[in-house]
Amino acid sequence: MSQTAAARTTTRRTLGPVAVGVVIVTAAIIGTFVYRSASSSASSLNDVRRGDHSGATTDHGGAVTDGAVTEDDGDLPDGVTVFDDQYPGVANLDPDLLKALREAATDAAHDGVKFNVNSGWRSPEYQNQLLREAVSKYGSKEEAARWVATVDTSPHVSGDAIDIGPSDARAWLSEHGAEYGLCQIYRNEPWHYELRPEAIDHGCPAMYADPTHDPRMRSDRPASG
Repeated sequence: MSQTAAARTTTRRTLGPVAVGVVIVTAAIIGTFVYRSASSSASSLNDVRRGDHSGATTDHGGAVTDGAVTEDDGDLPDGVTVFDDQYPGVANLDPDLLKALREAATDAAHDGVKFNVNSGWRSPEYQNQLLREAVSKYGSKEEAARWVATVDTSPHVSGDAIDIGPSDARAWLSEHGAEYGLCQIYRNEPWHYELRPEAIDHGCPAMYADPTHDPRMRSDRPASG
């Protein structure tokens, strides 16, 4: 072996472990950076989820709960139907309202439409939580009142109202609901239905623009219908 070749071999042997060490250190640094970035992203996502409790959820007209309420308070998982009376949010609805809903849901099923219950009966605790969240979202009690009633006036607390989804179910009820006495009450809440038996013969009454226009929402009157 020539002197030049020997030098090259020695250099390769010397640099080999060093290069491997550099690769390992670099990989460790990159791995730490990726881990911290992923952890930060997950933490941010969880913060968003935990903090996103002050607005209306799709189809609910209410707000996402923060874990303080349970199914016993009327909180419902996704996909609950008007037939799932193992949930208090459904079982505690007014019997006549529930009967009309089930008749309508049975007929709607023939058209390929399924009624989901996004919110039904609510405990006073649940209603108070939704109201607090609405005030936080909209900035004042006056603005929040356009979306969430007080415990003393809410027809959800009395079991006389239901929030229906998805959109095709609401569209079906908008067209056929009066035949069952089921009426949309507020123009700004296409998901909110209540029982109006007289609608079977006379059609649904004119809608209020929002709950603040409903005389029942006055705090000195009890909730009804």
